Amino acid sequence: MVEAAWRYALANRAMYVDAVTTHVRLSLLALLIGAALCIPLGIYAARRRPLWRELSGVFNALRVIPSLAILFLAVPYLGIGFLPALVALAVLACPPILINTEAAFRGVDSAVIDAARGMGMDRRQMLWRVELPLAAPVLVAGVRTAAVEVFSSATLAAFIGGGGLGDFIYRGFALFEPSVMLVGAVSIAVLTVGVEGLFAILQRALEALARR
Repeated sequence: MVEAAWRYALANRAMYVDAVTTHVRLSLLALLIGAALCIPLGIYAARRRPLWRELSGVFNALRVIPSLAILFLAVPYLGIGFLPALVALAVLACPPILINTEAAFRGVDSAVIDAARGMGMDRRQMLWRVELPLAAPVLVAGVRTAAVEVFSSATLAAFIGGGGLGDFIYRGFALFEPSVMLVGAVSIAVLTVGVEGLFAILQRALEALARR
């Protein structure tokens, strides 16, 4: 079966490369949107506890909604294709990024903040020079979790015409060809594990810097 999957991928090389490109582009864009929205929001919420109590309830509720349900909820408003898949995956990326960002900045030692303030730093300087370097490992852990969820869930984009490697799984089911499904499944697994590994390396590097 593995040999048959390999032959199918080679015979359909252009289609395979296009599927990988779409899958990576869709996942990375969703991660970037989630980070752009939720990192600033998480920093803001860490400094305002009443706001965080409201936000945490909403975003924790989002975490229990199945990925496929989020995808299909976007269809009535955005139609089918790349855009609704992108929006749904960005929504999926938001909770772990927001929760970890808030926890990261709330966990910065207040004594360190007071020392920075005593040195004459303003709020912006404290954010970039003190808080962000200390909070970065936990923040990146949230992006790492979101990356794994998004890269694996991008498979489902094929069900609403979003493209990506899920097309091979969908086509394999339709044709009753396990080897075709294997092309998509193995590729998605390799991409997801690879991205998780890269973020794990980055997280460990940031942890080492924070301990200095």
